[in-house]
Amino acid sequence: MTDLQWNTLQKIIQGEVMDPLPAGFIIDCPWLPNWYGARILDYFSNDDVWLKANLKALRNFPEILFFPGFWSEYGMCTEPSAFGSRCLFPADEFPHAEKVIRSLEQIDDLPSPDPRTDGLLPFALNRLKLAQAAIESEGHRIRFAVARGPLNIASYLMGSTEFLMAMMMAPEKTESLLKKITVFLKSWLQLQMETFPSIDGIFLLDDIIGFMGENEFRTFGLPYFKELYAADVSVKFLHNDAACQVSAPLLPEIGVNLFNMGFDITLNDLKALTADKVVLLGNLPPRDVLAAGTPETVEQRTRELIAALANKSRIILSCGGGMPPKVPSENLEAFLRARKG
Repeated sequence: MTDLQWNTLQKIIQGEVMDPLPAGFIIDCPWLPNWYGARILDYFSNDDVWLKANLKALRNFPEILFFPGFWSEYGMCTEPSAFGSRCLFPADEFPHAEKVIRSLEQIDDLPSPDPRTDGLLPFALNRLKLAQAAIESEGHRIRFAVARGPLNIASYLMGSTEFLMAMMMAPEKTESLLKKITVFLKSWLQLQMETFPSIDGIFLLDDIIGFMGENEFRTFGLPYFKELYAADVSVKFLHNDAACQVSAPLLPEIGVNLFNMGFDITLNDLKALTADKVVLLGNLPPRDVLAAGTPETVEQRTRELIAALANKSRIILSCGGGMPPKVPSENLEAFLRARKG
């Protein structure tokens, strides 16, 4: 983000109403490489392709706040790779990290990764170092330390079903795993912040939150997210596009002040659940409207989204979740037209 965009985001967090309402999207490998015209594998393995794809999005849509901005990632493989996950990279499909924990007894032997050397993390960080001068020459800065959340990583290391079952059947082992992952995540986020002093935000992505009841989230989620979001930064961003009715009332306690949700709940309802203390980034249906709809449909549905708002403070117009695959430029242009009335 540019300094102007970052200052705008700070004002939104403080409750200042923007006219027109700001637009923002999470962009990464599901959308950016194919929109740019590259294979996903080329986007991951060619730093020049990665940089040019990000720059094209910024130049084509300067009005949009892109989160986190220049996201150096390898899909869901980034953090699990540091724990030894076997990572699969099809040429033009999303990568996948295979599980490494096949019995609860293996949790105690799980390594404590060093983000400076382990897995794909050094490559993700070095890509940003190599691109830093080009990023800053465009007037942008690296603003966020980014990671998948502790529950998300645990679900990849164990398997989603196995992890959710372990919460109920082996709570002590589950907490041991989450403590180990949280220590790793703190060091990974800290390394990013030390490497780039311009970072003043944390961005965690964790959809497993949406598969937990309140008691489970308070036990296996809340303490670890609070620990991670205790970092001294001004923007504390969480993505969870699964169910959020259970966790949303706890977002202020966690420290989250920017939230990207799914589309199965209204922004008005979320404002009530969060006591209007959290900026909401959302929530047009991503696949069926933003990607598959005509420009006319996107414009109409965006207007309806704006008209339904009872309170326009702490709102950034977006889709419910990250930018999905196959969203055409014409639909983004229609989205931007709609927000101007």
